[in-house]
Amino acid sequence: MSKSIHIYGFHSIEAQLKSNPECILNVFVQSGRSDSRMSKITSVLTTQKINFSKINKNKLDRLAKGELHQGIVAEVILPPLQGHEAMIEFVTKISSIPLILMLDSIQDPRNLGACLRSANAARVDCVIVNKDGSAPINAVVHKTSAGAINQLKIFQVTNLVRAIQSLQGQELWVIGLDGDVTTSLYDINLSDPVVIVMGTEGKGLRQLVKKTCDQLAHIPMIGNVESLNVSVATGIALFEGIRQRQSS
Repeated sequence: MSKSIHIYGFHSIEAQLKSNPECILNVFVQSGRSDSRMSKITSVLTTQKINFSKINKNKLDRLAKGELHQGIVAEVILPPLQGHEAMIEFVTKISSIPLILMLDSIQDPRNLGACLRSANAARVDCVIVNKDGSAPINAVVHKTSAGAINQLKIFQVTNLVRAIQSLQGQELWVIGLDGDVTTSLYDINLSDPVVIVMGTEGKGLRQLVKKTCDQLAHIPMIGNVESLNVSVATGIALFEGIRQRQSS
């Protein structure tokens, strides 16, 4: 069943207008705002016959739950994410060499949004998240993804291990990122059909997920920090895959 959320900020709403304007139910703009950016977006709303109304800043603050909204908030329909069977059907129809991102229990919505932004930038075929233990797709995720969420195919599964096994059955190589192993990510062939699996903040991949991956690898670091933020590590891993594919 679809639900609605409030998204905020010009970038998020402009991205929604470009990709899925039909999902916008209402837009609320700050009374008294008449600058060029606001005028431009209200003109687009009028052209696309999308309802918008002017309300005061306090009401906008409440709709955005205290987040920085830049004077504009939209109520949008968030379609339900498809599950395991739809994921497999989708993967079997990928015409190029698949590059898939799997996220194991990313609990911080800003990290999740940043991972989705990197996934969009790397043009992954799809993203797979687990239903329980992950941050829900909400306004914060939407905002942090900088609109990328509208361009991604995202599947939500109840069992990541089962999902990995099904993808392995489709002849995809599943690579888990783990800072405790000796194999470097840069020594792994990412030009083949691959799934890159990233773990939760702090604890990394869960043990059973680790055991089910075909191979584990770490990102070499030459400084004195022990780990990277999961969204940073995701970007590095995905773009190493892109680099290898462009070089081959």
